[in-house]
Amino acid sequence: MSKELSSGIPTDNEVILGILNNSDSVLKRLYVAYFPMVLQLIINNNGSADDAKDIYQEAIIVLYNKVKTGDFELSSKLKTYIYSVCRRLWLKRLAQMNRYGGDIKDFQEYLSVDDETEKNNERDIQFNKMGSALQLLGEPCKTIIEDFYINNRSMQQICEDFGYTNADNAKTQKYKCLQRLKKLFFQQN
Repeated sequence: MSKELSSGIPTDNEVILGILNNSDSVLKRLYVAYFPMVLQLIINNNGSADDAKDIYQEAIIVLYNKVKTGDFELSSKLKTYIYSVCRRLWLKRLAQMNRYGGDIKDFQEYLSVDDETEKNNERDIQFNKMGSALQLLGEPCKTIIEDFYINNRSMQQICEDFGYTNADNAKTQKYKCLQRLKKLFFQQN
C-alpha cells in the first residue's frame, strides 16, 4: 500500500475493516475525508460549523454502530451513504427547531432542504441502478468501466492491463462496454 493511500481518503473497505478492527487512524482519516462535504451541506442549509461537527459525529456513530452490529450493507459509495445520513439528521434537526419555536425562516430552509433531499434520493436510486447494471455487465467490461471512470486510469494503462494492441482498441472496447451498460441500466425497472 502506498504512503499516499494510507494517509489520504480511506477506501470503503478500509473504513469497514478499520471499524471492525477498532482502528483509530482509519476513523481519523474518515473524519478528515468527508467533513468538508458535510460542512457545506449544513452551512448551505441554515446551520453553523458547530452544527456540522455535531451532525457529522452523529453520522459516524450511526455508521460505526451499524458496522459493529453486522447490520450494515453498503449499496452505494460510503461517501454517498455518509452524506445521506447527515442530510437526514440535519432535516430532523431542522424539523425539531421548527416544532420547538423556530421561526418561519427555519421552516423555509427546512422546505428547501426537503426538496434537495428528494433530488438526492432520486440520484441515490439512479446510482444504485447503475451499480446493479455494472454488476450484471460481466468481465472485462466491468473492470474497464471501473478502471476508467472510478479509478481514473488512462486508456493507455487499460490497454496495457488488458493486452490490447493500442489505446484506440481499448477505447473502442470501452465504448462497446458503455453501450452494454446503458442497455442494462435502462432494462431495469
